[in-house]
Amino acid sequence: METTKGRGRFIFFCLTPAVILFIIFLIIPTIDVFRMSMYKWGGYTDDKTFVGFQNFTKLFHSDKFYQTFQNSVLLIVIVTIVTFAFSLLFASVLTREKLKGQNLFRIIFYIPNILSIVVISAIFSAIYDPNSGLLNSFTNLFRSATETPTLWLGDQKIVIFSLAGAMIWQAIGYYMVMYMASMANIPDSLYESADLEGASRTTQFFSITIPLIWVNIRTTLTFFIISTINMSFLFVMAMTSGGPDGATEVFLSYMYKEAYTNSSYGYGMAIGVVVFLFSFALAAILNAVTKRDNLEY
Repeated sequence: METTKGRGRFIFFCLTPAVILFIIFLIIPTIDVFRMSMYKWGGYTDDKTFVGFQNFTKLFHSDKFYQTFQNSVLLIVIVTIVTFAFSLLFASVLTREKLKGQNLFRIIFYIPNILSIVVISAIFSAIYDPNSGLLNSFTNLFRSATETPTLWLGDQKIVIFSLAGAMIWQAIGYYMVMYMASMANIPDSLYESADLEGASRTTQFFSITIPLIWVNIRTTLTFFIISTINMSFLFVMAMTSGGPDGATEVFLSYMYKEAYTNSSYGYGMAIGVVVFLFSFALAAILNAVTKRDNLEY
């Protein structure tokens, strides 16, 4: 009995600091965001006016909000699909194929993840430079000298894809390493049996590799999609500031500008509430759609 009580007290004292910090720095600020979304407030004075759901009404009648919603969803879809496709492909090749310098490739692919967003943004801004950038220097080899250079960060039709390219380059290595760790635990005997049955590498990848690491894929997919909402804000602020003409404005950049630049703090918090609910709903839908029975081997 004394042992059980002592163990209970030990667990209580270990968890209490974490719970207190969780409540102070997550629960209370989240509740405050919901509360402040009901006010008309500039953010720098004590002059607050309770307006109920007026901020949300204004938000859902804003064309700019729907543009930011479209941009955010487009980035989530493009960056997620491409990042996970290449991460799984590279992880499979580096795990199953006997290549020289495998550890070197792992390090090279992982390097972008340890760089700050500002550094990555500076690198890609230089690559996308219309006059001396690497990308235009390459494309100039296949077009006449009289053609105008491509404005990778200045053309409304392609700027969102340019932004997605930087985000994909930053994320691939991290998830590749995670999938390599999962793939390394798959018994070689399963692949040997598949080889004897005449299964191709592609068939083995989709029939053995993917099902056996599905739990890891499912977890990282949910985490990545939610984190993309945050990462897109950082890349937008560092590379385009939402331009040209709002073509790269995303949820959080729009919220930041409304709350801290346009002095519409209450309206900005209403955007924050919508982003929170959207993220929560997206995570729930994703968990439901990707749910499968765990395979054992």
